Amino acid sequence: MTRIDKVVVPGVFSLDGQDFDVENNVWLVGDDDEVLVIDAPHDAAPIVDGIGGRRVTAIVLTHGHNDHLTAAVALREATGAPIWFHPEDRMLWDVVHPDAAPDGELGEGTTFTVAGTTLTALHTPGHSPGSTCLHAPDLGTVFTGDTLFCGGPGATGRSFSDQPTIVRSIRERLLTLPGDTVVRTGHGDDTTVGAEMEHVG
Repeated sequence: MTRIDKVVVPGVFSLDGQDFDVENNVWLVGDDDEVLVIDAPHDAAPIVDGIGGRRVTAIVLTHGHNDHLTAAVALREATGAPIWFHPEDRMLWDVVHPDAAPDGELGEGTTFTVAGTTLTALHTPGHSPGSTCLHAPDLGTVFTGDTLFCGGPGATGRSFSDQPTIVRSIRERLLTLPGDTVVRTGHGDDTTVGAEMEHVG
């Protein structure tokens, strides 16, 4: 049976020469045999521990800010899994991993199947140009990275972010999902699509 596991990885987010302590959610979607990993922040070791020896089908990055991809290359080396990443955030990737490249181009409608469950990429620019969510209707959930949090849109005081764009993405791509869809975010607690309707301006 497909399940969703969460690994919380503490670390540092760097912005404009300043460092901020953060905790990032890493989502593992799969069963006892195989798993798909959503985001790879800070340190690969706790993510590898959470994987627990399962075959990793893909490492999917929701966007290019450093606190979501610092460990991506190390995690690829540890698991042999390909990294999927939206090309519109490549300028952010290159700051962190100038000597490495992602393996697959993540885009609108890209699908992944793991443990019999399909996840579909929804391009939701705003937090960054390439920000992408993953919708798993069979699991009644959407993984939103930093696009939508409990209490409203993701922050837009980040590199290449834009407030009107993120609000439009949320309204058109996420709030159109069933209201009971569980929103699993890049930081903090879960929420639902229905609960967030009142928080999006």
